[in-house]
Amino acid sequence: MQFGICVMANIDEIGFFNHAETLGYDAVWVADSQMLFSDCYAVLTLAAQQTSRIRLGPGTAICGTRIPPVQVAAMATLNRIAPGRLHLGIGTGNTAMRSIGQKPMRIKDYAEYLRVLRGLLRGDTVDYTYNGLTRPIKMLMHDYKYMNLEPKIPLYVSGFGPRAMRLAGEYGDGLVFAIPPRGIAVPEAMQYVQQGAERVGRTLDRFRNCALTNIVLLEPGEAADSDRVIRLIGPNVMASFYYFFDEVHEKDIEPPDFLKKYWKQYCDLVAEVPPEHWHFRTHEYHYTYMHPGEAELIDADLIRATCLVGTADELVEQIRELERQGLQELMFATGNDEKWHVAEAFARQVMAKL
Repeated sequence: MQFGICVMANIDEIGFFNHAETLGYDAVWVADSQMLFSDCYAVLTLAAQQTSRIRLGPGTAICGTRIPPVQVAAMATLNRIAPGRLHLGIGTGNTAMRSIGQKPMRIKDYAEYLRVLRGLLRGDTVDYTYNGLTRPIKMLMHDYKYMNLEPKIPLYVSGFGPRAMRLAGEYGDGLVFAIPPRGIAVPEAMQYVQQGAERVGRTLDRFRNCALTNIVLLEPGEAADSDRVIRLIGPNVMASFYYFFDEVHEKDIEPPDFLKKYWKQYCDLVAEVPPEHWHFRTHEYHYTYMHPGEAELIDADLIRATCLVGTADELVEQIRELERQGLQELMFATGNDEKWHVAEAFARQVMAKL
């Protein structure tokens, strides 16, 4: 099992990457959301210069805000600074797109984006349609100057549903997904990946999977909904509300069962701003802070429905079970100001036992 951290891109906290490297983490994934955080590639550049071992990459870069040649140029440039220490996580961009009032990329368009992206990363010539014009393109200068496509940059496809997971099997070198309680069990996720691989005649040699989750490391005797826990993990818990608020209103569906008892109260909070500004209200504090009234929504049931929760020994057992199921990397997201301590506590109390 490898361990990673997903951080919000912060140009003022490059030292955190050294902190994570010293603690023994295998990777730091940097969130890409252009209206909320520092530019992820600027942050990754500084992090690559100041670290020597840890793997780095966007977690995840957004299709809708950068065309494939731009993504590959950024990664290939980083690959000159930290060769062999990079991965490219790519996703349709719920928060990044929602924060500008747009929807994430459709699956059909995602598939085409991944086809072009994968080809460019491998140095291939691919047909690419831009502004209605289709032409063959390739990365031109990577053999000797400016950019490096070697060592190979692994492509991790973000997939939280069956169709996207199949695309990971078609085009990716890895899958980023959500595990229970919020997501899909590891064997089921990998079945979808296998289906995608079989669809194009690929084998999954060296394919990697990585689960994004929330971690609550309880102190001895501490309640799952203590004030400390809510302060640390509350922004992560609220991200589920933000995601499903859009889904419910756009598709005219019911909220998921684990949110139903809180739903009206949350909608009342959002309704405090005009509807044309709802996308500000629901996404501006992604994984970082909470709006007034949000902490009062969070109880032990909600925390357990959205996080891996337990004492150090209990988390060790949960992670060992995930490893038995085939999980290869566990990555947890943290965006609050206490992430330095959170990262250290998890490394010393949980990772050290694994």
